[in-house]
Amino acid sequence: MKVIIYGAHGRNGQNLLKLCGDGFAGAELAAAVSRGYRNDKAAGTYTKLTDYIGEADVVVDFSNHEATADVLAYCTARNIPAVIATTGHTEMERVQIGQAAAHIPVFLSYNMSLGVAVVADLVKQAAAAFPDADIEIIEKHHNQKLDVPSGTALMLADRIKEVRPDAEYVIGRHENGKRKPQEIGIHSLRYGSETGTHEIIISTGAETVTIRHEAENRILFAEGALKAAAFLIGKPAGLYSMRELLK
Repeated sequence: MKVIIYGAHGRNGQNLLKLCGDGFAGAELAAAVSRGYRNDKAAGTYTKLTDYIGEADVVVDFSNHEATADVLAYCTARNIPAVIATTGHTEMERVQIGQAAAHIPVFLSYNMSLGVAVVADLVKQAAAAFPDADIEIIEKHHNQKLDVPSGTALMLADRIKEVRPDAEYVIGRHENGKRKPQEIGIHSLRYGSETGTHEIIISTGAETVTIRHEAENRILFAEGALKAAAFLIGKPAGLYSMRELLK
């Protein structure tokens, strides 16, 4: 599986480079693309996606959501599957992802951790079991993370909303007042070099269930992205997620 890494100069991109070098999930590097690189065919580095026209089986995008349109245009033009591992997409970008998925396989997940995907299933199950419980989500990340709340926290809230269609997201709690019955509170902490922790608290008043996921090393995100890339190979056009990968 020949992989184009977009955003190769970043932390997740560097982990992808290492894993490709090790042959993880059958991956090998086709091209490393980043604005921080210069075009060097011998080294396999390129400044822009369109600078690389060689053989490739999949593009993994760990850059920034603002590059989504360019990544999808490149993949669609070359009929190459795309793994979108960025977060913070605008409504327009989400529409573009859906449009591209009509032509090529696209894998979208706001967290590439298999563990988080399992947690999402558990959270949905717990929310269904306790329909009247109070639910709060606390997410922790490093002090340079841009999007608030995290894409993962929103993904978890969305899974809860599948069994609580009337749920209302409250991002932070800035005012005094009673909690609404169907409210899902989402709280964001930013400090130090925290890799990523998500904790979901489900309380009936008589008992409390807490589900927690801690990312201890960022390489797990790169591993998940390459597993997603391998999963896409040979798939028909469509939008895929961790749900399909775990089936």
